[in-house]
Amino acid sequence: MTSEPPPHPAARSYDGEGITVSYDAHRCLHAAECVRGLPDVFQVGRRPWIMLEGASADEVADVIRCCPSGALQYHRTDGLPDEVPDVPTHVSLHGDGVFHVRGDLEVATPEGPRQETRVMLCGCGRTGNTPFCDHSGACADHVRARPGAGPGPCGAPDG
Repeated sequence: MTSEPPPHPAARSYDGEGITVSYDAHRCLHAAECVRGLPDVFQVGRRPWIMLEGASADEVADVIRCCPSGALQYHRTDGLPDEVPDVPTHVSLHGDGVFHVRGDLEVATPEGPRQETRVMLCGCGRTGNTPFCDHSGACADHVRARPGAGPGPCGAPDG
């Protein structure tokens, strides 16, 4: 059973056959899981940069679930379920001070609570996108010194 897509005020939506993808540029930390996973769909130099005709709804959903920041999300319009949260919830603190969280989440934001399945939360308290990390605080120096802090959820470097 599908639900209504969650409200994402800063997100831009892209409609494809059986799926709608939203992208919140303010949350993207450029792990590039999308670009590596489906380069025909996600091409940074192209406008629009997301062209869902390049893959099936299932393929797109699989790659979006690899996005550690939650900047990419999807809503199934073909009757299949939206993303199922990880159980149990998983929280890890990475070397750059960013908390990577996956699960059935309610995240308190200045705009009110949001239901999420994947987030990267600021650990230094200096983000300009509370509570999400934007690498504008203490972690920014760490990221510049060591891009790709570790393995991401789908095997590629996080960051």
